[in-house]
Amino acid sequence: MDALQAIVLGIVQGLTEFLPVSSTAHLRIVPAFLGWEDPGAAFTAVVQLGTMAAVLLYFRHDLWRIARSWFASLREPELRSSLDARMGWYIGLGTIPIAVFGLVFSDQIESGARDLYVIGTALIVLGLVLLWADQVGRRDRGLETIGRRDAVVVGFAQACALVPGVSRSGATITAGLFLGFDRESAARYSFLLSVPAVVLSGLFELRKIGDEGGAGALPTIIATLAAFVVGYASIAFLLRWLAHHSTVVFVVYRVVLGALVLALTAGGVIA
Repeated sequence: MDALQAIVLGIVQGLTEFLPVSSTAHLRIVPAFLGWEDPGAAFTAVVQLGTMAAVLLYFRHDLWRIARSWFASLREPELRSSLDARMGWYIGLGTIPIAVFGLVFSDQIESGARDLYVIGTALIVLGLVLLWADQVGRRDRGLETIGRRDAVVVGFAQACALVPGVSRSGATITAGLFLGFDRESAARYSFLLSVPAVVLSGLFELRKIGDEGGAGALPTIIATLAAFVVGYASIAFLLRWLAHHSTVVFVVYRVVLGALVLALTAGGVIA
């Protein structure tokens, strides 16, 4: 991977990580369209640390408040009823499914799940489910109403994003909409929930960077920095968009892209 490819893929990661369109799928599709080698699952996981740094910066006040309240609740159990303390517990609870399934199915995630037929199908299917959730969801709940059941359901939805094309933000926002949360609250919890999952995944895969056949250390660093810069802008855009618009534009994009990937793969144009 050269510097240009690294910059392009870093921008792609930053643009798509927080939109419900699957950044992992795009990091597989874009190289296929351009005739580049698949950068691999390790590169994908590590570059996500760039966008995760953007989350930490954008939500730094929220995360600091949640962490402080959570630690305080360990010493004083009566503080566990506060929203920030509960958010700390629920983020941890919601991370368990993706951590368990990620370890159990790590081999399949790095090989068979990156098949373009799987990615194209996942883009279409999750897109239609997202549309359904947006239409039937009550959207009358804010984050202050979140409970243990919500954390478990959204956590299992996040685990589905281990399949490229599903989209971590897409799956968690979809689950939030089905649970009755408004779009902005569903997106905000999706961002907060992503922190431990993405950080743990990136650090776990970091050891594989530079392995034979994978992306080198320097291109990975370049891509990660590009993902951070673009990702920060993407967070602000999505929160503003969902406050006043539906997710239909993302659904249409997913279905069109998924159909295109399936058609070009079947025709032997991309592989």
